[in-house]
Amino acid sequence: MDPLSVFRVALLVSFSVFLTVALGFGFPYLLNAAIRTLGLPETSVTECIVVLYFIFVLYVATPRIPRGSVEVKGKAVLVTGCDSGFGHALAKQLHKLGFTVFAGCLFKDKGGEGAKELEEFHSDRMKVVQLDVCSDEQVDQAVEYVKESLEDTETGLWAVVNNAGVSTFGEVEFTPMDTYKQVSEVNLWGTIRVTKAVLPLIRRAKGRVVNVSSMMGRMGGSLQSAYSVAKYGVEAFSDCLRHEMKTRGVKVSIIEPGNFRAAIMTRDAVASTANKLWSEAPSQVKEDYGKAHFEHMMALIRSSSNSGQKDPASVLDDITDAIVSKHPYTRYHPMEPHSWIRVQLMTHLPGAISDFLYI
Repeated sequence: MDPLSVFRVALLVSFSVFLTVALGFGFPYLLNAAIRTLGLPETSVTECIVVLYFIFVLYVATPRIPRGSVEVKGKAVLVTGCDSGFGHALAKQLHKLGFTVFAGCLFKDKGGEGAKELEEFHSDRMKVVQLDVCSDEQVDQAVEYVKESLEDTETGLWAVVNNAGVSTFGEVEFTPMDTYKQVSEVNLWGTIRVTKAVLPLIRRAKGRVVNVSSMMGRMGGSLQSAYSVAKYGVEAFSDCLRHEMKTRGVKVSIIEPGNFRAAIMTRDAVASTANKLWSEAPSQVKEDYGKAHFEHMMALIRSSSNSGQKDPASVLDDITDAIVSKHPYTRYHPMEPHSWIRVQLMTHLPGAISDFLYI
């Protein structure tokens, strides 16, 4: 570990210790002052601290509190990006729960393996749909198919899960404008396009819109600009839609997975993207940054991919909860604890402090 990294770790530990001590001595003092103001006996301070700590432990350590479930029978869900990954597994899980699933697949008409596997269910509740979220025509055709297939167009389409997405990486000067446009076309405009197309059906059913974003939609990071730009957009769109739909009875939830590169990006894909970035970079950029720097950045990506989560269960369970719970959360965070802590620090600490700790 280089000296700077050691210093940052030491600083983070020191800050944690300082915060613990400050809370240990300062919090009781503040509680005492508040209790005196309210005219309560000061002996209540200890009880208050115990109760607050107990609530904190419950929040961190206990499983999700059941909040009631909707009736599944007769309800349908449209899921995009079902060729592979989260979408493919989610289509199976929702079908198992009893939903009618409209599984949007990009490669259905081209004989894609993922679409074939879902079609082999031979179930009237598993309907595979050709769907390129970047195509207005295909989105419109898919929605017409959904309408024709629903027994009740007023309440039949209960939810849409905007899961289709692409991932990439690269520093800003190595990333061509076409990449920014392509990633946003799928991850952001595709989400908006599909949502707008099905929203009348979802609104009449007072159903759910579930948008798959990312932890990178809450915080930026090196090599992630094209992806983060699109996911930040998904977050903003979802928040605005949630405000608009509140009076209509539609619940809008955002899923923010952590590092799942190991589950969705192969070593070959990383190598191919890296080769493309270097070969297509402007000569001036290559000269200024140098191959050694570029290789170091790619090593970080490979390391991140190898260390990421592989089991999609936490993501699938959170999406399912957003669909079936009577009181779904606004945001779900299926990620490892260290990722969750980083997101909280990056989004709540002053920028100067979080930048110093993590950049």
